[in-house]
Amino acid sequence: MMKNILITGGAGFIGSNLSLKLVEKGYKVTALDNLSKQIHGNSPKNDSPLFKSIIDKVNFIEGNVVNKEDLEKAISGQDAIIHLAAETGTGQSMYQIHHYAKVNIDATAMMLDILANTKQHSVKKVIIASSRSIYGEGKYLNSRNEAVYPKHRLDKNMQSGNFEVDYPGETKPLQLVATDEDSKIHPSSVYGITKQVQEQLIMTVCPTIGIAPVAFRYQNVYGPGQSLTNPYTGILSIFSTLIKNNKEINVFEDGLESRDFVYIDDVVDATILGLEKEEANNQIFNVGTGKAVTVLKVVKELQENYNSNVAIKISGNYRLGDIRHNYADLTKIKEILGFNPKISFKEGIKHFANWVITQEVHEDNYAESIAEMKEKGMFK
Repeated sequence: MMKNILITGGAGFIGSNLSLKLVEKGYKVTALDNLSKQIHGNSPKNDSPLFKSIIDKVNFIEGNVVNKEDLEKAISGQDAIIHLAAETGTGQSMYQIHHYAKVNIDATAMMLDILANTKQHSVKKVIIASSRSIYGEGKYLNSRNEAVYPKHRLDKNMQSGNFEVDYPGETKPLQLVATDEDSKIHPSSVYGITKQVQEQLIMTVCPTIGIAPVAFRYQNVYGPGQSLTNPYTGILSIFSTLIKNNKEINVFEDGLESRDFVYIDDVVDATILGLEKEEANNQIFNVGTGKAVTVLKVVKELQENYNSNVAIKISGNYRLGDIRHNYADLTKIKEILGFNPKISFKEGIKHFANWVITQEVHEDNYAESIAEMKEKGMFK
C-alpha cells in the first residue's frame, strides 16, 4: 500500500488542503513548495495561513521544482507524487512566457528525467494537476447537432462587442454543451499550452518506466483559504477583495461568460480517489460540478453573501487569451471512480464568503495587475 506521498506545491491552496486530508487518512506527506510571495505574501512563514496549516503536520521542504537537487531530495522514499506545483495565471502567462514554460514544462520534464534514470526510487504513481484550460473554448453543437470546437475569439470581434464564439458556415448561435475528456485540445493561452504539455509528458513517459499516471483536468477551484492577495488568478478572490475595499467591480465582456466553479473539498476528494483506486491508472478525468455559472451570477452571489451594494460596471473590457465558456462533463469520473461533487455553487460561495469575512481586509492590488496587462497589450 502506498503510504509516503510527495505533493509538489504542497503549501498552496489545493496542496495544503490535500495534505491535511491525506494526513488525516494516515498517509505520510512530504510537501515541496517555494512559498511564492505572489501566493503566500511577503513573509510566508509568519503570515501565510496555508503554510501555517501544514507545517507541523507534514515533512516540509522549502525548495523549487525547477531545482534538480530539491526534486531529488523530495522524491527519495516516496510511493506516489501528486504534482501540483505550477504557475497558474492565464493573463500573466501571455507575457511571462519563458517563466511559465520553465516552471510548468521544464520542471515536469526534470522530474520525469529523475524518475527515468534513478533505479532506486520507489514511486509507483504520479498524479498530474492538469486544467480545463487545455480545452480552450468548450464544446458546442452546430445547427446539424454535430459537435464543434470554435477557435479562439478574434480581437476585432471583441472590440465591436461581439463576445460569443462563432464557427464557419453557422449563421445561428452554437449550443453550449459539457466538455468531455475526448473533446478537442486547443488551448488559447500560454498557461493552457504548458498544462497540456505537462499532462502529455506524464501520461506518455510514466507507463514506459513502470509508473501509473493519472491526470485530473480541474475546473475553477475555489474555497476558504485561497489567496486573497494574488490579483492574477481567481475572480472570487478578486471580487471579494474589491467588495471588502468598497470598490467598484469591473465585469469584463458582458458578464455572461461562464465557468465551472468546483469547491476545494470536492477537488481533494477526487484527487484522493485517483491516488487510491487502481481503476484511475492511465486515465484522464475532468473534475468540476458539471454546471456553468456566469460571471454576473458570481458577482450577485458575492454581493448577497457580503450584504454589499458596491457598484457593478459591465465594461466590455476583455483579456486576450480568455475563453468564453467551458464546463465539465463528469460522466467518466462518475462511472470509473464513483466521484460526485457534494458542494453546490450556492453552498460553496456561502462557505467561502463566511471565511472571507473573518479575514483582514487586504490591500487591493488588482488595478496594478490590470495596468500591467494593459501595458503588455493583453487587456483591452
